[in-house]
Amino acid sequence: MDVNANSRSRGVFCTIVPPHVLDKLSQAEDSALADPARRTLERDALERTRRRITTVRGIAAPTLEGAPSDRPQRTIYDSQHQDALPGKKVRGEGDTATSDDSVTRAYNGLGATFELFLKAYGRHSIDDAGLALDASVHYSEDYNNAFWNGEQMVFGDGDGEVFLDFTIPVDVMAHELTHGVTQYTANLEYFGQSGALNESMSDVFGSLVKQHVLGQSADEADWLIGAGLLAERVTGVALRSMKAPGTAYDDDVLGKDPQPATMDDYVRTSRDNGGVHINSGIPNHAFYLAATALGGNAWEKAGRIWYDVLTGGELSQEAQFADFARLTVAAAQARYGDGEERDAVRGAWEGVGITDLDAR
Repeated sequence: MDVNANSRSRGVFCTIVPPHVLDKLSQAEDSALADPARRTLERDALERTRRRITTVRGIAAPTLEGAPSDRPQRTIYDSQHQDALPGKKVRGEGDTATSDDSVTRAYNGLGATFELFLKAYGRHSIDDAGLALDASVHYSEDYNNAFWNGEQMVFGDGDGEVFLDFTIPVDVMAHELTHGVTQYTANLEYFGQSGALNESMSDVFGSLVKQHVLGQSADEADWLIGAGLLAERVTGVALRSMKAPGTAYDDDVLGKDPQPATMDDYVRTSRDNGGVHINSGIPNHAFYLAATALGGNAWEKAGRIWYDVLTGGELSQEAQFADFARLTVAAAQARYGDGEERDAVRGAWEGVGITDLDAR
């Protein structure tokens, strides 16, 4: 099967801030909080529709002659607070840095993501064929999100009240770019448990990129997604916590982080594509447990096992948590044998309440 062709048939539009967070904000009595959230929801709905239309029309896969380069091909655009994409080109690959911090952070974040996938897994960009990495900063006005639209990254500046500039956390950039990796590999259906796995893969590799940039071991990492993104008035530390799902924020406006850590608290909902940003806390926590049990640099063993499953061709687009768990146990055994790696992965899934782990 041509996975790349199949991935282009889907109209997936992936954002870092879950819709339930923006819904909550849009109901705030303070218009400084509610208005940007409403505008962001409107922009997201429009971009989601555009993504569906684009994929129905079809996009030709990029073609490259010869072996892909070991260097990224980055282009950063400035949307100048407009809605049209990509905007004005402000920095190309190898160009001198500008005075715009958002441009610099986006450029560096794309490079850091490219580097992790290349050095750790031998992957050449999102599609493993050297796909150019494009990003637009300063998108729209007070835009409280960042997204991958199937072709490029887009970053808002935030409203300054709840969210700051979305280029600040490198894991936000890596999270969204990993949606592209998933698009070109397993292409997990963006609904229910397969959608939560899709989101979790982005959190996993987003966290690994941050750890790689900072040179942190699994024990040294904070395992937070979006640390530094929340404004000072918000009672919280990040958007999500892989170490302790459900504890990232507890705010009078945002509400409490709804992520479960185990299957005992699995959330059944029709919202958010069946809770893809909520129940992703369960596989997130399983990865954290596996990585910390193994120790060392998380991208080396735990990340390698997760990457093997994502790209191995056996993961169904409609995979459930138990399906993915069984494949990670099998992948650990295939790569490392009947040792601590397999036991750590098995123990991690059992720790989140998934026990049906024998190969079928």
